[in-house]
Amino acid sequence: MKSTDVLCIGESMALFVPAESGPPDEVRKWVRTIGGAESNVACHLPALGFTSAWVSAVGDDPFGRALVREIGAAGVDVSAVVVDPTRPTGLYIKESGADGSPVRYYRKGSAASGMDAGLLGKLDLDGVRVIHLSGITPALSDGCLDLVRALMERPRGDTLVSFDVNFRPALWAGRDPSVLAGLAARADILLAGEDEAERVWGTGDPARLRAAVPGPKTLVVKHGARGVTLIDGDEAPLFSPALQVDVVEPVGAGDAFAAGFLAATLRGDDPATRLRRGHLQAAATLLTHDDVGRPLPASVVETLLGADEAAWAAAKLTDKGVVGG
Repeated sequence: MKSTDVLCIGESMALFVPAESGPPDEVRKWVRTIGGAESNVACHLPALGFTSAWVSAVGDDPFGRALVREIGAAGVDVSAVVVDPTRPTGLYIKESGADGSPVRYYRKGSAASGMDAGLLGKLDLDGVRVIHLSGITPALSDGCLDLVRALMERPRGDTLVSFDVNFRPALWAGRDPSVLAGLAARADILLAGEDEAERVWGTGDPARLRAAVPGPKTLVVKHGARGVTLIDGDEAPLFSPALQVDVVEPVGAGDAFAAGFLAATLRGDDPATRLRRGHLQAAATLLTHDDVGRPLPASVVETLLGADEAAWAAAKLTDKGVVGG
C-alpha cells in the first residue's frame, strides 16, 4: 500500500438491485454492483482531489475479484486487500426507492468477518492523514472488534481517526452495542445520525451528545433530510440545512457526506464550507441508484458553496441540474 491521504478499512460486498419493477419475489432480472460503507467513502475521494486506499478481506471468488477491480477502477489503492482462500465474499440484496431500500444481507462467515488485529501489522500507515472506520466492522466478529480497538489504541501522531457510527441493529443482535460508545469516544472525528445516536447514547440532540461523548474533537450529527450539526472543539454548534434534492434512492448518502466532509477537512476549509461540501457530495449520490454517484459539475459546486443562506435554501437539485437558488 502506497502512502495515502485517507485509509478506509471495512467490509464491502457484492450488491444486487432489481433490474425491473415489481415485488422482489417476482423480479427475475438483477444488476450486480458493489457496496460497503468504507469503500464508498474511499471511492468518492479521488474525484475530490485526495488519494485513498481501501483495506479489507474478500473471498477467492468472482465477487471478490469484482470488488477489488471495481473499487480500484475508482482510483482507490486496493493493494493491501487480503484474499481469503476459504471464506466467501459477502453479498446483499436491496430494493430501490426514494422512501427507503429494504436490505437483506448474506454476510455471515464472510472473508471480511475473518479480519483481526493481526492485519494491523501488515499495513504501512506512514503518511496516512485519516483512518476512516465505521461501527459496522466491530459488529462482524470478535476478531474485527479487536482490529478496530487496535487501530483506536495505536499511537497516532498527526493521523486523524474518523468513525462513522453506522449502527446496524441486525448486526448487533446478541452483541453489546455499548461497545460502539467506547470505540466512538476514542475517535478524532465522530459522525452519527441522530436516530442511531439515540440508540447508542440515549440522545440525538447535538449538545447532549457532546456532553455524553466529549472525547472526539469533531462531532457531526446528521438529521436526515433536515440537515447536519457540527460541533468542532469548543466552538458553538453550527447547523447547516441540507439541500433540496429529487431523491432517486437514499442509500449511500451518508458515506458520500462523510467523504465530502473529510475532503474539506483535509483541505482546511472553514466549518460552514466543510458541511456544505458534505451536503453536495451526498446530493450527488441521492440523484442516483448507485451507492457512489457521479460528482456534481464543478460550476454547480462552486455556485452553491458561494451562495448566501437564502439561495442555498431555495436551490433544488434534480437530474436536470439546479432549479431555483
